[in-house]
Amino acid sequence: MSPLLDPVATQEQRLPKKVGDAYHGVGRRKEAVARVYISEGSGRATVNGRPAVQYFGAFEDASEYLNRHLMTPFYITGTVGRYDVRARVRGGGPTGQLEAVRLGIARALVGVATEFKKGLKDAGLLTRDARVVERKKYGRRKARKKEQYSKR
Repeated sequence: MSPLLDPVATQEQRLPKKVGDAYHGVGRRKEAVARVYISEGSGRATVNGRPAVQYFGAFEDASEYLNRHLMTPFYITGTVGRYDVRARVRGGGPTGQLEAVRLGIARALVGVATEFKKGLKDAGLLTRDARVVERKKYGRRKARKKEQYSKR
């Protein structure tokens, strides 16, 4: 049985795995899934082989937005510029992918040092955002929108 599913698994067995010289964390948001690897370095972030600023360039001011959202786990743990981030993301749109990478970074940082867990948990960065798009219902235009009512 997997240590993640085993109810009697120890805390060490549930920590993110170390893959080579990097720590691994998986993040999910909406339809996006991100596999994130962090390793000692100079603070570079690459997503799908491209710099994060270039990859998430759809946002108006990408560099400021990334510093405010994507790098939040590093600011909370006080490790800005100490780790390189390498992420593979698929599915979803830019916002879902960005938040999936952020969750993956936070989970990988817990693998680096367990004392980071409290600060990240208090900031809500270790909780998966479970909100997804509601399915369309039959007889409706969208999930909840109805046809316009006509009295005559």
